[in-house]
Amino acid sequence: MHPAPTVPAFRVSTQRAVSRRRFLRGAGVAMSLPFLDSMLPAFARADATAKRKAKPRRMLAVCNNLGLLPDQFFPKETGRGYALSPYLETLRAHRDDFTVFSGVWHPDVDAGHPADICFLTAAPRPGSGGFRNTISLDQFVAERIGHETRFPSLSLGVNVQQGTRSLSWTASGVLIPCEEKASDVFRRLFVQGSPAEVAAQVRKLAQGRSILDAVGGQARDLQRSVGARDRDRLDQYFTSVRELEQRLQAAREWETRPKPRVTASVPLDPASPKAYMDKVKLMYDMARLAFQTDSTRSISLLLDSVNSPTIDLDHEVKITDGYHNLSHHGRSEAKISQLKAIDQWHMRLLSDLFNDLKAVREDDETLFDRTMVLYGSNLGNANTHVTTNLPTLLAGGGFRHGQHLGFDRTHNYPLPNLFVSMLQRMGIEADKFATSTGTMRGLELT
Repeated sequence: MHPAPTVPAFRVSTQRAVSRRRFLRGAGVAMSLPFLDSMLPAFARADATAKRKAKPRRMLAVCNNLGLLPDQFFPKETGRGYALSPYLETLRAHRDDFTVFSGVWHPDVDAGHPADICFLTAAPRPGSGGFRNTISLDQFVAERIGHETRFPSLSLGVNVQQGTRSLSWTASGVLIPCEEKASDVFRRLFVQGSPAEVAAQVRKLAQGRSILDAVGGQARDLQRSVGARDRDRLDQYFTSVRELEQRLQAAREWETRPKPRVTASVPLDPASPKAYMDKVKLMYDMARLAFQTDSTRSISLLLDSVNSPTIDLDHEVKITDGYHNLSHHGRSEAKISQLKAIDQWHMRLLSDLFNDLKAVREDDETLFDRTMVLYGSNLGNANTHVTTNLPTLLAGGGFRHGQHLGFDRTHNYPLPNLFVSMLQRMGIEADKFATSTGTMRGLELT
């Protein structure tokens, strides 16, 4: 057994600010640091552009392309005193931290399922001949502030037909493929170096080793050199990294197990359906980790439910059909019951994401305070392929939430107006995006 490679000691003086772009390094590893109090003095001496970095704003845009059952998602009342709908009841603990919208749409975005490629672009008529997409919201952000982080943006997906579906599009209308494997996202965040170093580190990860092993001495030096609050944040960060590694290893082992043989006419694979919700959770974790380390400030996530098979919800409800087929329920009570269970699980994962973001401190705020989470769909009703009255929720990011902004459900209000408000909250000068007519009416900053 060869001794571990020696890496330079990472020492931090308590008399000097820690650089925001400092990494813990080991063979094949470059581990970004989370936001620490000891980084703030450096910003105090910086110019106006860098001051924005001291309190970075982030955006996660999520599209579930099979929508949500309208009568279960939308509240009946508008304003701040509205009664939570059945789905929003799952988010009760966060009711003051999100705004739900009804009566919104992307003007002239039609075509049913293909409309998901326009969820963040609002480019009209995606089903027409000669259609050419336009820049997506996440890439608009990346073009303007992407240079401030290691990755200008991350494009993620679950069960996406790789190379054919994505939320992310360039200004020239070129698709940016989704990353579908959380393990690959993890490696992008942490594994770099020479080809030999990267290969060696990947082998170690496959064997259940931790990237923390490669930076162990530097991490310990850093923890001894900072204040108590920073030590707590570092401990939380290192713990979350290790937990993610263990979950990724478990997922990898599960995927390598042989699939059971079944005699049913439509074979049901219990591993694949279970992996769907696990993949969603892992992608949320990757987004949180990327934001926590300020590796990027713009992430898109396409939950391509169209391509998802039968889902096993830990045996809480027996799901007997594929996700897509269930969405075309035709008012079947049996199908609706199963679809409700799936939708509720999505809400549960969203609530967990909010909790995780709130648990991470950044100076005098939380990661949730500085992160806008947009959750919605290109379909207002998957059963009939309707692309109006889109279910939409915005959480976090420093807005005055706790309300239902209801617009005319017959003559919808432009959803791109919300995008303009989000861009401005990111510190980007913009008064127009796609088919917007201004900022989102009724949405205020705290």
